[in-house]
Amino acid sequence: MKMNYMVALAAAGLMFSSCVSSKKFKKAQADYAQLQTRYQTLEGSLADCNNQKDGLIKDKNELNKKIADLNREIELIKQNYTATLQQLENLSVISKQQAESIKQSLQNIGAKDAYIQTLQQQMAYKDSLNMALVMNLKGAIGNIEDEDINIKVDKGVVYIDISDKLLFKSGSYTITDRAKEVLGKVALVLKNQPEIEFMVEGHTDNVPFKGNAILVDNWDLSVKRATTVVRLLQKEYGLDPAKMAAAGRSEYRPVADNETKEGKATNRRTRIVILPQLDQFFKLLEPQK
Repeated sequence: MKMNYMVALAAAGLMFSSCVSSKKFKKAQADYAQLQTRYQTLEGSLADCNNQKDGLIKDKNELNKKIADLNREIELIKQNYTATLQQLENLSVISKQQAESIKQSLQNIGAKDAYIQTLQQQMAYKDSLNMALVMNLKGAIGNIEDEDINIKVDKGVVYIDISDKLLFKSGSYTITDRAKEVLGKVALVLKNQPEIEFMVEGHTDNVPFKGNAILVDNWDLSVKRATTVVRLLQKEYGLDPAKMAAAGRSEYRPVADNETKEGKATNRRTRIVILPQLDQFFKLLEPQK
């Protein structure tokens, strides 16, 4: 009798242990699924960053090639000047003053060589800043589907493309609550870099806008959407209006084929363009004192 009681007690303990292990196993499975989803999201973000990095490296290599070509031309000019100067001095054809003038020209060429190197350093620095800005924007916005928002660097300019299905209802320029959340995250990054200037561009597909009492056509619709975004960034998120501009592109800057439904959806977008700081570029072109 005592032996039967002990067997029953052991069986009950085994059943209880099995139940607890099953719950832990299911929880571990759920945790693993969440980690797997997070891993896939991070892997996609890493692929995007690697593509951006490859593009910058390609641009840098092209610039380095151009600079190398210029350096070879400069070296050839130096050699020709030196040889010509030596020949003329040996033949006593030019005066001492003229010879000094040619020497000064050689010195100027050396200064231009240093200037080219400075430009190369500034462009590399600008590329690094753009890449950091893109990373900050992607980190702030978080996990949003690629068809809704796209952040990229093209020829040294940062572009933020936001689909109109996220920002506006069809044929409207009233911003949705979801759009305010996204624009607020973008504004936070831009506000932390007050020297940045940018333009907000409205884009439509090629479907004619029927018009109403306020809007006439796609030109009006694209401009009104751009000014709505700019006004929101100024009024609600405190961005400096002197650093912003609004523009409408209507249907004339498509990025996809308007013959398909998907292409039309891609073309209906609002683009934020981080403007190059041309004043700093022109300062580099000024003669060094």
